[in-house]
Amino acid sequence: MGGFFGVVSKRDCVVDVFFGVDYHSHLGTSRAGIASFDEAEGFQRHIHNIENTPFRTKFEDDLETTKGKVCIGCISDRDPQPLLIYSHNGMYAISIIGVINNKEALAQELLDGGKVHFGAMGGGRINSTELVATLIDQKATVAEGIEYAQSKIEGSLSVLIITSQGDIIAARDKMGRIPVIIGKDEDGHCVSFESFAFKKLGYTEVRDLGPGEIVRLTAESEEVLKAPSDKMKICSFLWTYYGYPNSNYEGVNVEVMRNRNGEIMARDEMKNGTYEDVDFICGVPDSGIPHAIGYANYSDKPFARPFIKYTPTWPRSFMPKNQSVRNQVAKMKLIPVEDLIKDKKLLFVDDSIVRGTQLRGTVDFLYSNGAKEVHMRSACPPIMYGCKYLNFSSSTSEMDLLSRKIIVELEGEAGLEHLEEYASATTERGRNMRRLICEKLGFKSLEFQSLDGMIEAIGLPADSVCTYCWNGKE
Repeated sequence: MGGFFGVVSKRDCVVDVFFGVDYHSHLGTSRAGIASFDEAEGFQRHIHNIENTPFRTKFEDDLETTKGKVCIGCISDRDPQPLLIYSHNGMYAISIIGVINNKEALAQELLDGGKVHFGAMGGGRINSTELVATLIDQKATVAEGIEYAQSKIEGSLSVLIITSQGDIIAARDKMGRIPVIIGKDEDGHCVSFESFAFKKLGYTEVRDLGPGEIVRLTAESEEVLKAPSDKMKICSFLWTYYGYPNSNYEGVNVEVMRNRNGEIMARDEMKNGTYEDVDFICGVPDSGIPHAIGYANYSDKPFARPFIKYTPTWPRSFMPKNQSVRNQVAKMKLIPVEDLIKDKKLLFVDDSIVRGTQLRGTVDFLYSNGAKEVHMRSACPPIMYGCKYLNFSSSTSEMDLLSRKIIVELEGEAGLEHLEEYASATTERGRNMRRLICEKLGFKSLEFQSLDGMIEAIGLPADSVCTYCWNGKE
């Protein structure tokens, strides 16, 4: 997905940005960068590959030479950024979060208009951040350009910019798909995706930017350049999976939502008769654990951790490229607690079931260590659509999604006309899909959180939350 963090201050703030960006490491696995502006030195920038190395280890040496009272940094899930741009809007540093589904068409439109060019990346790709900067520079001001870029892009776009005047311009996606939050301390302002990132650095929360809102920040002031719209579609998967437990989005804490979500799942299963007689309620690490705690708290069954992921050597975000080595790493990371597995009936809650490949290995691991039964619960509904707005399942064919593969196996392509029925546990089609997934992945039983239950757990109005990957509705 990617994340960014920026500070404009009366003092040098590069160290703050170093730690603030590091707290976004769970959001991207490809590139990371920092750009700063100093009145004497001008712009400085550093970009590193972080595919197999934590952010902090690549940027520690840069701290010795980088300075500035304005600084931004990012974790990127694909393209190198921030970029330094020289244009009629002056020189600026830019970082973005989002997905551009019509990137090639927009680039060709700009090329056809003449007097632009793009630096080609590997495979002839265009850097998405450079494309956004080119769109911005079609207009007289940066703010007008951001609004124009957001209107042209099919997908999502949030932007963080340092100008040569030494201020920050921040913009949230026009539909508010992700959060952009302002904080402050006695010396200046910060902008962040994750709220906990700046709180640990001594900043207090000011407010969330609204959908499509654009602001200019200086150390002393905040100026609204474009007012927010009243229509929001923030990603609901932020709470279910992406978000870090400490963060708040639109005033709703991630960990609290996940606990509440598990409680609602247990409550509804008790009502509809699918609640299972098991020995332990367990969570699939890491995001599934708080959902499972909520489920256990509501039920009469104890919570337990029958296996632990050994992550000091191989954290989740840093994996080898070779698939056979990846498979072995995944196997080596699971360390059983045999006394909590052998001859036990276990009910696991996972944050989601996307392709199901890792769950198959997890279930085999549990049975090989003596589990009597393994039941599975998904903390969100069946994923039926690849996300068009954030880099979640957008890089994968929709037919790689487990739910869709099972539907086609049951009914052929005609089954894709009945996705809503398959999503529901109350229909024959829904029950058949769950039965076949159980057979293929080795579950004794399988249930998904309902869409209504998940929305209830988030606690925001349903029409302000994006649920596209579950129901395909814009």
